Amino acid sequence: MKRIVLAAWLVIGSVAAGAQQEWVHVGQDPGHTKYSTLDQINVDNVQTLQRAWTFHTGDKTGFFESTPLVVSDVMYVSAQNGVFALDPATGAQRWKFETLGNTRRGLAYWPGDARVSPRLFVGSGTRLLAIDTKTGKLALEFGEGGFVEMGSAMQSPPSIYKDVLIAPQTSPVIRAWNARTGAALWTFHLVAQPGDPNHKTWENDAWKTIGGTNTWGFLSADIERGIVYIPVSIAGSDYVGVERPGDNLYGTSLVAVDIATGQRKWHQQFVHHDIWDFDLAAAPTLFDAVKDGKTIPGVAEVTKMGMLFMFDRVTGEPLFGMEERPVPQSSVPGEKTSPTQPFPLKPPPLSRISLKKTELPSSISPELASYCAGLWEKYKLEDTVPYTPWRLNQDIVMFPGAVGGGNWQGVAYNRKLGLIITNVMNAGQWGHLEEVKPGEGRGRGGSGGPGGRGGRGGGRGGDASAGGAGGRGGPPGGLGGGRGADDNAPSARSPYRKVTPEGGRFWEPDHRYPCNEPPWGELIAVSANTGDIVWRVPLGIFEELDKKGIKTGTASLGGAMTTAGNLVFIGATIDGYFRALDARSGKELWATKLDAPAHSIPSTYMGKDGKQYVVIAAGGGGFLRSPLSDEVIAFRLP
Repeated sequence: MKRIVLAAWLVIGSVAAGAQQEWVHVGQDPGHTKYSTLDQINVDNVQTLQRAWTFHTGDKTGFFESTPLVVSDVMYVSAQNGVFALDPATGAQRWKFETLGNTRRGLAYWPGDARVSPRLFVGSGTRLLAIDTKTGKLALEFGEGGFVEMGSAMQSPPSIYKDVLIAPQTSPVIRAWNARTGAALWTFHLVAQPGDPNHKTWENDAWKTIGGTNTWGFLSADIERGIVYIPVSIAGSDYVGVERPGDNLYGTSLVAVDIATGQRKWHQQFVHHDIWDFDLAAAPTLFDAVKDGKTIPGVAEVTKMGMLFMFDRVTGEPLFGMEERPVPQSSVPGEKTSPTQPFPLKPPPLSRISLKKTELPSSISPELASYCAGLWEKYKLEDTVPYTPWRLNQDIVMFPGAVGGGNWQGVAYNRKLGLIITNVMNAGQWGHLEEVKPGEGRGRGGSGGPGGRGGRGGGRGGDASAGGAGGRGGPPGGLGGGRGADDNAPSARSPYRKVTPEGGRFWEPDHRYPCNEPPWGELIAVSANTGDIVWRVPLGIFEELDKKGIKTGTASLGGAMTTAGNLVFIGATIDGYFRALDARSGKELWATKLDAPAHSIPSTYMGKDGKQYVVIAAGGGGFLRSPLSDEVIAFRLP
């Protein structure tokens, strides 16, 4: 049996590593490189790219962030109202599996073996479903008639290694199941338990009652070495941590776990005692770095802090250096912030991480300059530096804001060029802390103690809400963490909550012009071998400003893919354009306006007609207040 399963896996692996005619994983491969060797569409002909077909899912929830998979001439798409199988050459529907509240950012494909048909795995509420790809129905041999109960929701699809499913969850655990039977294999606790050497980072027994410390983004797997890489959310409330003194491992950390045993191999914490909602979510992207003539297996993680961390993925050692730097300390009664925070030596921060009054926008319009200066004076704001702590009853402005910097979309690795490519935005967040009155808001619930299941309000959908209480019970649309085994466990309450006086972002809300000098959004390429920035360009336009020759870039959520045709494809921006850029320079080569912004990651594949297609989900909505749509759109050459 093991030989059969391995053979099936190697077939899929050869597709991902070789010709790449298909798009088998959300990130193209288990290491989330988002790189395709296809080059029929390239820098010389992409200007002629045309829309081939459009499919409407009917999902206009604003959280349609799925990446289409294409395997064996079938496209699979997960939306909030079901899972669809489409003809990848025409967009015609082949079947639909009806279900609600599905995994927001896609699904996972497992090739099966000689006795078990291929399956799709997707979360629906708190259940992990197995769908037979041939019939479009539940694979009844899996779990309890086609599903297992996870105890909490899953916002991004599981990672698959051979016949092991590893699922990110909105409770503070990572669990593994057998892809064939649904049998539970192991559990890794994201709140360090007694006996773990990092348990001491939870002072005053806070580990027993704290929520958060979960994974709402993507996992990545090193297939050759059998390691899964886990980006972890913050612990407890988003903007205050008095109820959880200590560094709070494994909050806001990248953790490498042995897939065979479920044991930790190494970890790196990116923010100690996080009180800025800087939780990790991006898929850790696997790449190879050549240093001093030696190839080093690397893993890259872009963060909401606008920083790109790069490590040896076997040892966890920084590839280009990392140091602890002193940061400001909190004055909030009872708060115990870390005296230092980690900074990579290379590359430098990719996005804005501070703001001075002299950097308020003056080059856009007198109206914007007046508006932003008015906010600064009205709320008595001060110059900010990295990790400026939130204050009690006094507003601050923080860069980056809680949506980044970078975010869940992560980076793309162009193996041919040796470039790590990512989009970032420069938009701040602001506000202050207030004492919570009886019956008012609270931090994220859930139990970090033994069992670590679900819990009250334990769900975490992703990016920060505009304001209000420091924690939240899950995203809009009923995707929050479900009731789990520990739903009646005690939960810490924060004595403070975050309040934003005029909207969640530090920008002029009618136009979404940030209150800082442009660029407001960028696409950046970093050398995988040196850690140096190779190029950076504004990404996105405000058409009224673009007509005046003002190139600003815009906010963006969603990410890029890259190809051997020396191209980068990306939607993401709030202007609603889908673009192709030269991966060697960042020069824009092609753009087309969509009905709504594509806050997702595109994919590419070779159709049965011999043409290369590029496809993207354009659902709009989300935390950037984009218009809504429900489209899956495919493009090809004439």
